[in-house]
Amino acid sequence: MKRVRCPKCDNYIQFDETKYEEGQSLVFVCDNCKKQFGIRIGKSKLNAGSRREEIVDEKEGTQDFGNVVAIENVFGYKQVLPLHEGDNIIGRRCKGTEIDIPVETNDPSMDRRHCILNVKVNKQGNIIYTLRDNDSITGTFLMNELLGPKDRVRIEDGAIFTLGATTLILRAAEEK
Repeated sequence: MKRVRCPKCDNYIQFDETKYEEGQSLVFVCDNCKKQFGIRIGKSKLNAGSRREEIVDEKEGTQDFGNVVAIENVFGYKQVLPLHEGDNIIGRRCKGTEIDIPVETNDPSMDRRHCILNVKVNKQGNIIYTLRDNDSITGTFLMNELLGPKDRVRIEDGAIFTLGATTLILRAAEEK
C-alpha cells in the first residue's frame, strides 16, 4: 500500500499501487477537504525505496549531488531526500515553511529549519559536503558529537548526523 498526501489539508490517502502500471495517472478526492488532485505512478532513481510520491523528472545534463536518508523511527518513515548544489536547509516539514529538504516527521525536537548541508564542487570536480547547525534548539549531532554554533564540518559518504530524535545518513553522489 502507498500513501499520497492531499496538497490542501495534508491528509493521507492510501491506495494499492500494484493495481496500476508505471506511467499511469490517478485522480484522488480527499475525504477530509474534498480537494481533487492527481498523481502519476512511477519510480525515480533519486527516490528509490522511499514512500515519497512526487515524481522527479530525470533531465539530461543535470548532475547528481547525492542525497540524505532519514532513518525510520517512531516519529517517521524512511525517506530518501535528494540534495542540490549550494545550501540545503534541512528541517521538519511544516506547511508554510520554505526549506530545501523537508523531513516528514512528528519529531517535536527537530526544528523547522534545523541545519544546513552545503554542497559544492571544487576545481578538481569533486563534490564537498559541509554541515552546520542552524541555531536549532536541540542542536545537530555528527557521529554523536554536538556541533558548536559556529562549527562547519566537512562530511563524507556514510556520515551519520542526528537532528532531534531523527537520524540521517549522507549518501554522496557516485564518482563518474
